[in-house]
Amino acid sequence: MIELEGVPELIDPVMVAAFEGWNDAGDAASTAVAHLEREWKGEVFAALDAEDYYDFQVNRPTVFMEDGVRKITWPTTRLSVVRVGGDKPRDLVLIRGIEPSMRWRSFCNELLGFAHELGVEMVVILGALLGDTPHTRPVPVSGGTSDPDLAGRMDLEETKYEGPTGIVGVLQEACTHAGVPAVSLWAAVPHYVSQPPNPKATLALLNRLEDLLDLRIPLGELPEDARAWQVGVDQLAAEDSEVAEYVQTLEEARDTAELPEASGEAIAREFERYLRRRDVNPPGGHATADGGEGPPSPPYRRQDNPPGRSRPPRPPKPDGSGSPGNDDEDTSED
Repeated sequence: MIELEGVPELIDPVMVAAFEGWNDAGDAASTAVAHLEREWKGEVFAALDAEDYYDFQVNRPTVFMEDGVRKITWPTTRLSVVRVGGDKPRDLVLIRGIEPSMRWRSFCNELLGFAHELGVEMVVILGALLGDTPHTRPVPVSGGTSDPDLAGRMDLEETKYEGPTGIVGVLQEACTHAGVPAVSLWAAVPHYVSQPPNPKATLALLNRLEDLLDLRIPLGELPEDARAWQVGVDQLAAEDSEVAEYVQTLEEARDTAELPEASGEAIAREFERYLRRRDVNPPGGHATADGGEGPPSPPYRRQDNPPGRSRPPRPPKPDGSGSPGNDDEDTSED
């Protein structure tokens, strides 16, 4: 049963969701929703029953002390609401949790029940996958929907992916069958530095969400964290000539592919984002592209931490033999 007694009447609500696990390379998507909760002081109003959806041997509960008393936190999915102020205030219903272990259809139906009761106008699901993308270039973020009309109105790709899927793909299709407009945004994370966190990918998802919803998101320290992350990966890659050569190969391939795309539309989006940010006062309020799993790699190091002995795993030679994950960022699932 869904009880929403503590939730006020919402203004033009949009549901934004992210789930830890297979759909969340570098924890980029779940960290993006956590950032929204933190910056806009989201208030949790509901949580799904953990026993209905999670295998506790896969996602184990944690024990903590509070006022000298031992307590347990169970893995679950929580819903919170935040109000975005400004000239056109609106509400975001934030979903942050873990990809369920079982009963995915019931899980999606329960979330759609909340969406119906709250009058949600659209669902945006964030994801991140491992791809053949260099860490030195802007993070590619693809937007997809199963609704051809929505794809045309919001400049999105109509989803054509076929293959293994995660809860992001399942929830998006559940929304479509329920008549709820749904969009998925996917960030491509370099497979050779996939260990979380990845603030650069999180920042890219938030920027794309801004464009999609036409709102301004306070970014806090994320831009500086993203710069520190890139410097740290630069330092690690520079220790190994093969890694440096491989990154250069990815850069050349990316630059060649994107040359025709450096057009007025991309420049216009960046200019619109700049205009939203001119006001210094903020307003109110592992999957891979081919459906497989990529290899683990060492965490990034901030600029103020000197590189240690750990380094990214040696990638294959540019001929592509034995490529980790065999990823292709342009074939994202949703």
